[in-house]
Amino acid sequence: MKVFGIDIIKGSVRSGTKKPVFALVKREGGKITGTGEVSLFRLIKELESAKPDILAVDSIREISVNQQDLIFFMQSVPGGTRLVQVTGGEKQESLPRVAARYNIKLADRFDPFSEAKTTAHVAELGAGCEVIAFENTCDITVSRSRSIGKGGWSQNRYIRKIHGAVLSKSREIEDTLREKGLRYEKSELKGFGGYKRVHFHVFASKNEISVQSERHSDFQVRVVARKLDRIRYSPQTARKKHIIVGIDPGTTFGIAALSLEGELLALKSSRQMSLSDWTEEISSVGKPVVIASDVQQMPASVEKIRRAFKAVSYTPKEERTQEEKASLCTAAGLEFKNDHERDSLAAALEAYKSYKNRFKTIEKRIPPGYDLDLIRAGIIRGLSVEQIISEISPESATKQEEEEQETEFTESDVRISHLEGMIKDLRNHVSSLQEEISEKNKELESLKRILKAERTERSEERRKSQEIAERDAQIKAVKKRLRKEERNTGRLLKQIQRLKRFADLQMDADIIPVKILSAFTREGLRLLDDDLGVLEGDIIFVSNTEGWGNAAVSFLSESHVAAVIAENFDKNLLKAFREEKLPLLSSSDISVTVRGRTGTINREKLKKALSVWNLGQDKFENERKALMIESIVKEYKSEREVEARRRG
Repeated sequence: MKVFGIDIIKGSVRSGTKKPVFALVKREGGKITGTGEVSLFRLIKELESAKPDILAVDSIREISVNQQDLIFFMQSVPGGTRLVQVTGGEKQESLPRVAARYNIKLADRFDPFSEAKTTAHVAELGAGCEVIAFENTCDITVSRSRSIGKGGWSQNRYIRKIHGAVLSKSREIEDTLREKGLRYEKSELKGFGGYKRVHFHVFASKNEISVQSERHSDFQVRVVARKLDRIRYSPQTARKKHIIVGIDPGTTFGIAALSLEGELLALKSSRQMSLSDWTEEISSVGKPVVIASDVQQMPASVEKIRRAFKAVSYTPKEERTQEEKASLCTAAGLEFKNDHERDSLAAALEAYKSYKNRFKTIEKRIPPGYDLDLIRAGIIRGLSVEQIISEISPESATKQEEEEQETEFTESDVRISHLEGMIKDLRNHVSSLQEEISEKNKELESLKRILKAERTERSEERRKSQEIAERDAQIKAVKKRLRKEERNTGRLLKQIQRLKRFADLQMDADIIPVKILSAFTREGLRLLDDDLGVLEGDIIFVSNTEGWGNAAVSFLSESHVAAVIAENFDKNLLKAFREEKLPLLSSSDISVTVRGRTGTINREKLKKALSVWNLGQDKFENERKALMIESIVKEYKSEREVEARRRG
């Protein structure tokens, strides 16, 4: 495998002046084959020349500003080269932490060549995620490479030559796709003597086809992979992490999963999941190598899960109190929501602590470049360091074959004695479980009887509480309606009082009551009608005539009010009242005393004002009749003139 690792020395892709310079480390066959400083342009040339399997970076931000920039860079990379971000996908880790998983120490964090070397090494070992920006389809376009122009005597021959070259190249590409058995869709634009342009949509990735982008004198070929809407990350190795799982069984089941580095990966509790559901849940987190319990005698349900994963069991030498379990979790800086999560987490932490020192001791004997997760899992299963390394590295197994043959008999004997002891313990465990089952059955029958009585009592309580809730809702609705009616009643009482006062005023011989209209509009008339009513014979005082309309005048006329008193009205309003034969009096002739929504005027002054109005109304009627007669005479004269012209 050929791997290129890079790290930025100076500059930045975001800078317009200081272009980035990278430290480049090349690895092949597990060894460093070259180093150097390269620019981004030179790096692409190196990739095109060497065509490595992997280009490893610790962050894609070092080679691109945004997604569009990254896609442009990846289009320049050869089809068979994978871009790998060794620090992970969307959720990233530090490079020293990734290197530590393979027992590799970063010599100098501030040395770009040291980081590039480490990046290439861990990428070769399978760390990180491949950056995927394109679909598994690509587009091949064959077109003219130059403009035809106006031409001369040989123009047709020139065009036929170029279009023939496009046709020939498209047929060559089509033959290649058919030979490889690739599915494709073809579209073409015909031209004189051949094709102007041919497009292939191939249902395969760019590196699966042998067609490359090229440019010649008459035609050009462009191969472009179709980009994804969003960058995806695919782990290089799909192997699950080995984990230590602490379990607290019962009605509410709790699990806690730790990595072999002591990192909390999962903490959950539920009373609605079966054993098979919990087995699937644990499997989704990782591959258990230790199943731990917080009690000395491992419960049967925990034992079933342990057997399902063929994991090593762990139980404490002595059981801890609740306070000790809580302090153990707090000391590790981990939080829990309930007692079941606390117990399962404490069990997992105790199991991890029992192996922690062994991990540290044996890690010193492991050469760099080995996955410590596999090493730790092998140690837990009781394998020697040599056996673990031989399983990971087949070459080491061949060299140590003779040594393993010498120790094979002894190790098998130990294994057999260990299994016999396990069988004896299991038989004792089965007998104790059978006794426990009989006791549990008796207890279960007793609890069923209690539960039946409780259910009967609680169903009665629920029925009563439901009835109470329904009544409370009805009472609430009635109270709401009552408050609404009370407000309406209060409003009507005030209206009755105003109407009484208005009626009392009508009994006086010297004064006449007046209803006050705040605005001479439809809305103002509606409010007055709702409050005091607009009745026949009423006298209305309008304090503001702005915004009046014919509809308002018609409403008062149809209501047969006696008169309207207004301030500062214009001629148009006066004319509208004259036409409706509705008296419109000026407040300057009649003084109005306003008291809230009603007022009073002097009866004698009203009579005088009405007599003046009537005189004016008679004059208005006479003038209108005169105008009407005059218009009739004019019309008659015009008709006679027309008739005379016809006869003449």
